[in-house]
Amino acid sequence: MRSTLDVARPFFDARHTALAARLSELAPSLEGEHDAVSLARGLGELGLTKLLLPEALGGAAIGQPASPTAVDVRGVCLAREALAYVSPTADSIFAVQGLGSYPVVLAGDDAQRSRVLPGVADGSRVGAFALTEPDAGSDVAAIATTATPDGDGFVLRGEKVFISNVGLASHFVVFATIDPARGRDGITAFLLERGLPGFTEEPMALGVEHPIGRLGFDGVRVPRSAVLGAPGGGFKLAMQTLDTFRVSVGAAACGMASRALDEAVARVKSRAQFGKPLAEQPVVRSKLAEMATLLDASRLLVARAAHAKDSGEARVSTEVSMAKLFATESAQRIIDDAVQLFGGMGVVSGAVVERLYREIRPLRIYEGTSEIQRLIIGAELVRR
Repeated sequence: MRSTLDVARPFFDARHTALAARLSELAPSLEGEHDAVSLARGLGELGLTKLLLPEALGGAAIGQPASPTAVDVRGVCLAREALAYVSPTADSIFAVQGLGSYPVVLAGDDAQRSRVLPGVADGSRVGAFALTEPDAGSDVAAIATTATPDGDGFVLRGEKVFISNVGLASHFVVFATIDPARGRDGITAFLLERGLPGFTEEPMALGVEHPIGRLGFDGVRVPRSAVLGAPGGGFKLAMQTLDTFRVSVGAAACGMASRALDEAVARVKSRAQFGKPLAEQPVVRSKLAEMATLLDASRLLVARAAHAKDSGEARVSTEVSMAKLFATESAQRIIDDAVQLFGGMGVVSGAVVERLYREIRPLRIYEGTSEIQRLIIGAELVRR
């Protein structure tokens, strides 16, 4: 597998090169495994979950962190690209392990960090990030789940949907409002353990194999020690977390697109039409060239944004949004073209490109839709 590091080497250093070599050996062991519990355990056993934490808190030592709480975003991107190439399900579990744990890195106290992070590092704990609601997706400030002060704690009521790692997670970072009248300034983050009275999980059936579902909060009582960071600081904490990992969505898209391109090349080299291999048809070569160019352009944008994040640059939202937008939209086109080159076999259930066709679609929605990324980019251009 060719990776982003091969295309954009100046954005990486020697430790990333070593990581990429290690990933090329480790990631293929997860291919063909469809059980989410086994995949989650495998990620820990391979040591990949350590990439989601800063070195100072038990994570992997990769690049030069911009701060003690910074993860190496380039390392996370390389891991997601390698995982998405062999198993989009493993990639999803890995990504949400990061989203469900990084708020503890940023805002957790010593007790919260010591309870959660060692298990994240070795894979014995799985995290979940509970932000989205039926009427609060892109509009995070519309969160309706409430956390009402009650004695020495809070009572949570409400519902979350499309929460990944449901059924796997042992801890959840849940965002709720302590005062709806304050809008985003009332949003507060809570660290909840699985199995609390009134806390329910319900799987949701999607067209892909990701563990995902609904969470219900029916009078869930939590102590004040469950608050992550300051009351009212949840919106900022959610945005910091998403901003850190958003570019890695583009990396996952590159992994899926790379697999689709490799599958398509192999297919057209082995299939003959009109008396000669498809690979010798000019229209096919033209299509492959377009696919490869889109993929390498995506990799370059992802590498640029990840490098900027790791360098501690103050404002990188535009670069991150460009990478996420272009890589996910391009991957959708590349995979669609791969299906077309496969012909009828491209839509047979179980075919690699058919699975990728279903797997790629959510990436244009989660962690900020393509429309939201365009708004961010446009607003920054006007601001400048």
